[in-house]
Amino acid sequence: MPPIVQVRNLTKQFGDFTAVDGISFDIHQGEILGLLGPNGAGKTTTIQMLLGLITPTAGSIHMFGLDLATHREEILQQVNFSSTYISMPFSLTVEENLRVVARLYGLSNIDRRIDDVVKKLEMDSFRSKLTRRLSSGQMTRLTLAKAILTEPKILFLDEPTASLDPDIAHKTRSLLKEVRAATSLTMLYTSHNMREMEEMSDRIIFLQRGKIVAEGTAQEIVTRFGQSDLEEVFLKLAREQ
Repeated sequence: MPPIVQVRNLTKQFGDFTAVDGISFDIHQGEILGLLGPNGAGKTTTIQMLLGLITPTAGSIHMFGLDLATHREEILQQVNFSSTYISMPFSLTVEENLRVVARLYGLSNIDRRIDDVVKKLEMDSFRSKLTRRLSSGQMTRLTLAKAILTEPKILFLDEPTASLDPDIAHKTRSLLKEVRAATSLTMLYTSHNMREMEEMSDRIIFLQRGKIVAEGTAQEIVTRFGQSDLEEVFLKLAREQ
């Protein structure tokens, strides 16, 4: 089966600065690919290009066998994104925000879907709360709920458990793995928690200065760099960034 995501020679330049420098990788259906790198390595820019938010300077992105440049709307109907660093309309309640997302995606059975995701992410105590009054951990859960509500085939996750209490973070990771097992959900996953990356990722790509400098399982990368764990590899590359 061909990869569900195919990235070839992806490049993004901002003036004289090259944020992403000719990277290529695949993601297979049902796989969780970890994307790691120090701040400024090109992770956010890569995700923004995968979401069609910014246009690559060069290279190509294909999902479901379709070119993102020419089939953006069709592709993004099957993709969603969750990040600690995005916000939702503050004047709406949690449930109202989820209803807006459901309608934008043309979902059916909206009440059932919202009840289900609210229960899974333990959000019932604040589902009627105004979004501007949410704690950072509650906001993180809302953005994740927004992402899984649409039952996407590909999910991009940027720090999905940041700001969460350890027990909720554990339940969130378990939920994502359950969804993957049930639906073959494909994920691109970033986190600064190295233990989380080791737990969640089937493979990991390390970016440094916009280039892929390592790719493989966590153990393969640790062995390649002669370190004792993934965190030591991350610190080594961060010092060289």
